[in-house]
Amino acid sequence: MKHLILVIGLVVTATGLASLQQTSLARLPKLRTEKLESNAQPTPQRAALKLPLKNPLIVVTKSKRRLELYSDGALVRTYKVGLGLNPVPDKVRQGDRATPEGDFYVFTKNDKSAFYLSLGISYPNIEDAERGLRDKMITRAQHDAIVRAIKRKATPPQNTRLGGDIYIHGNGSSSDWTWGCVALENENIRELFEAVAVGTKVTIRP
Repeated sequence: MKHLILVIGLVVTATGLASLQQTSLARLPKLRTEKLESNAQPTPQRAALKLPLKNPLIVVTKSKRRLELYSDGALVRTYKVGLGLNPVPDKVRQGDRATPEGDFYVFTKNDKSAFYLSLGISYPNIEDAERGLRDKMITRAQHDAIVRAIKRKATPPQNTRLGGDIYIHGNGSSSDWTWGCVALENENIRELFEAVAVGTKVTIRP
């Protein structure tokens, strides 16, 4: 009889300990979850651009790999960019893979670009044409065609020895990988593409 009472006592004690352990363990995840939820911070959301922009201006600073978007003189966006495979010098000729420097404008918008979206930049400009003529890289007729196009804010000739087909486009800004263009992340070129019109001024600095 004593043995039977001892066995029953042991069983009751073990059951109680197991129940207590399960109760304790059940509480732990709840406490941890509550702690994590109390420390969670909301993801910051970037405020939408106020459109239309007033007197928009795009400024690219090559040395900082940065594109700034201005509205009526106020900075409204800053984007990281990638440049040409030859990122430091000014563009001189076709195939040098350098990103041009100077004052330009957006001459076209392409929503079917191979690089997601793109804004055509009016390279070569008049200064490039003067240099090209002086260095005998282009003819007088080519020089004059570039000058006429720039004065009309049209598309300058893109197939001279000075080069062309310079765009601000998508497909990534993590490295200098283009043939002279300015590359942004797709979400950024989408925002920029929707914010600016053909004719928007573009300045590219060293």
